[in-house]
Amino acid sequence: MTGTLHPSERLAEILGKVRALGPTLRERALEAERAGRLSDETIADLDATGAFNIGSPAEFGGDELSVRQQLDVVSEVAKWDGSAAWTVWVGASTNWIPAGSGARVVEEVYGPEWVGPRVAASSHFPASRGRARRVEGGWTISGGPWTFGSDSLWAPFTNLGCIADDGEGPYLVGVQVPRDELRFLDDWHVAGMRGTGSVSSTLVRDALFVPDHRGVDFRDVTGQKLESGLKGSIWKAPSLGWSFSLMAGMSIGLAQGALDRFLERSAGRPLRGTTYKNQLEAPLTHLMLAEVHSRIQSATLMTQANADESDRLGELAAAGTPADPEYLQNFSARVLVETAYAAKWCAEAIELLQRNSGSTAIMESEPIQRAWRDARVITLHGALNLEALSENYGRLMAGTQPHKFDGITTLDRFAPAPLKKNDQAR
Repeated sequence: MTGTLHPSERLAEILGKVRALGPTLRERALEAERAGRLSDETIADLDATGAFNIGSPAEFGGDELSVRQQLDVVSEVAKWDGSAAWTVWVGASTNWIPAGSGARVVEEVYGPEWVGPRVAASSHFPASRGRARRVEGGWTISGGPWTFGSDSLWAPFTNLGCIADDGEGPYLVGVQVPRDELRFLDDWHVAGMRGTGSVSSTLVRDALFVPDHRGVDFRDVTGQKLESGLKGSIWKAPSLGWSFSLMAGMSIGLAQGALDRFLERSAGRPLRGTTYKNQLEAPLTHLMLAEVHSRIQSATLMTQANADESDRLGELAAAGTPADPEYLQNFSARVLVETAYAAKWCAEAIELLQRNSGSTAIMESEPIQRAWRDARVITLHGALNLEALSENYGRLMAGTQPHKFDGITTLDRFAPAPLKKNDQAR
């Protein structure tokens, strides 16, 4: 942590630096889109604000801000550039993966000096192409490619999802692989979030030996079963509450940034087809702005509540009094569906702003069209299938268990253990 600043003071310092960098992020956004990745200069500039340090452990000099505080940082970056926010979101919200992989992985990831995100992960929804096989002293991994590797271009390690089978059925293994053992593919040609460089990767060789401590049964990671040596309550917070509250923060920041940009560009602009010489004086603009505000505000309040609850649950668990499994299951399912709704509402708000911005808003240089595309990409994330998430949460509300499925967002790991026959008879 920087000096002896209180976390709230450190948050204010980081937010101030991000706001100062913001216009530069916006100016560089088009170049990053065309390149399919943020520049190394932008990564270094973001690092200098402290944005990549917000979720890193205090034991290794990290700021270890609360989930609620991290949410503010992600939202602020997103106001200026969605792709930059995506890299910050991934860098913060997936810290629970190395932290859940044991003390040796934690030391390897956070011990050395590093500029940029320290954490990346690929293909855990679930893994389908990577394979892990137990061998003496560790694992042999093969297969691939591993897709959607956000932050892999800059992180020292990428956690690859691999399927293993020791004879009792397949299971997911998270494997920490050093950056120099990966080859990155030029396959990130997408509609939005173009600057994230979320490319696929393959191994440099056909197969790679990985020492035992770097390959962890993902059930142990999600269940927080391994000792990390980290003491803060953030490491006991629900992983889905942490990750997806921050994900909603991207949508919120994109929408707020688009609103700010709309107000800036519409002042004094005539409204076609009317006698209004200033778009901001037209009643139809006022009605639209109120609707945009309501969508953003709804998403914001809901997301802030989820972030606060994630912090509270982490504090309870760290104190040795964790919430019961049924509550955790319901909370995790709720966070997922509410993040999907936040993404939907914010994307719809931006679309309203886009439609009321005139034909010049389709230009590549206009931030509103970029926010429009970036926000829609968030709604298409593999973990934000609104209908599926709605059904799962609705099932819980109705007293029925959700669908069982593998991957990071599985919900049945929180379900109460079934009663034994002797217990049922009592």
